[in-house]
Amino acid sequence: MANSIKCMVIDDEPLAVKLLADYIRKTPGLELVYSTTKVLEALPVLEDGGIDLLFLDIQMPELTGLQLIKVLGPRCKVVLTTAYQEYALQSYEYDVADYLLKPVTFDRFALCIQKVRSRLQETTPQPVASAAYIFVKTEYRVQKVTLDSLLYIEALRDYIAFHTTEEKILSLESMRHMEEVLPAQQFIRIHKSYIINKDNIDFLERGKVVIRGQYLPIGDTYKEIVQQKIKPV
Repeated sequence: MANSIKCMVIDDEPLAVKLLADYIRKTPGLELVYSTTKVLEALPVLEDGGIDLLFLDIQMPELTGLQLIKVLGPRCKVVLTTAYQEYALQSYEYDVADYLLKPVTFDRFALCIQKVRSRLQETTPQPVASAAYIFVKTEYRVQKVTLDSLLYIEALRDYIAFHTTEEKILSLESMRHMEEVLPAQQFIRIHKSYIINKDNIDFLERGKVVIRGQYLPIGDTYKEIVQQKIKPV
């Protein structure tokens, strides 16, 4: 895959979170977006749809891993982690990508990532990286949007809004789909509610991106991505 696999780790044991986070950081092509010992704190990030791969403990006090899978549905690939081997058979009923038995060794983690890459490649849509425009669904029609005119995309309650140099277009598309099809070298997810066109940035100031006088916040989980893609000379 050309883009990195965006990962999350949820485990109520801090040492287990740290171990998997370290494995992710040292593995090329993986990006740690979020890690936590509190499953309920992770729900907003997961529901936003920016995670490709979730490392998920099964036994947790607030919500079990299997219960969380039911809540999420097919939003991302899931690798279950547990110290109890008896959960293995049950876990595959949920179409998980893999099952890691604690303590997880790096060799076993690497094999898991090979399997995950194969599954993600089977389902990854082809991006329109070379396109000069896209077509988006509105309530009554399919509308052409040229990429150079697109300033930023904003997530609203039931729609997303394409803010262009000429107008605002409300669409039935999803932020996750836009993040997949827009050229990654030009468009950056800076917040759960915003994707911006890097070519139209005026400046960055105090944790915000400014485009045509609009101050757009940079979310905590996206700060590292923004820093990597927008560097001063």
